[in-house]
Amino acid sequence: MQPLVAPSLLSANFGNLDADIEVINNSDADWFHVDIMDGVFVPNLSIGFPVLKAIKKKARKPLDVHLMMVEPGQYIRRFMEAGASVLTVHYEAVSHLHSVVRDIRSLGIKAGVSLNPHTPVTFLEEILPDLDLVLLMTVNPGFGGQSFIESSYNKIRKLRAMIHETGSQALIEVDGGVDLNNAPLLVKAGVDVLVAGNTVFSSEDPAETIRLLKNPPGTPA
Repeated sequence: MQPLVAPSLLSANFGNLDADIEVINNSDADWFHVDIMDGVFVPNLSIGFPVLKAIKKKARKPLDVHLMMVEPGQYIRRFMEAGASVLTVHYEAVSHLHSVVRDIRSLGIKAGVSLNPHTPVTFLEEILPDLDLVLLMTVNPGFGGQSFIESSYNKIRKLRAMIHETGSQALIEVDGGVDLNNAPLLVKAGVDVLVAGNTVFSSEDPAETIRLLKNPPGTPA
């Protein structure tokens, strides 16, 4: 199976965001990945509701919105109204995870939970059947352009086994240091969705890079 590819707008040119959005619209990409950072949960700030709404007006593919923020449950409806098709919260930032996941799904959008590199996948065992997506951070969150954490492969394989054992339909998404070299290994380990920011937007031909990410060597078309 081909992976889904979700270019991360965190690495786009915010001085000419329309142009980068149009590149993704006209590519083989499946989703737009949008990181929302609050400067508290992670040491960086990104965008808020006005920019997200502006992206939604231009985007012709679903918005995969990743909330790297404290108390995300307070804002679920607003993110849905701003255009999120997939809404992912961090395990580390939520006290009552079942309630937040239930609230997301009640709005008719897909619910995801993200884990930081140090958080074991076993922490999701009880909630895995209720999830549409698990996002594994393969760098420490907060900034683009970081190096991939090599131990992530084992974590992906463990999560894939858990999904199989529980009968969950959750997709496995990875974010951080994804490039053309490790994409085939990630898909082989069990990844369904590749988030790629710097790899796509620093490329001389972003559309071709996306095509290559979707067709890693050894993956059936």
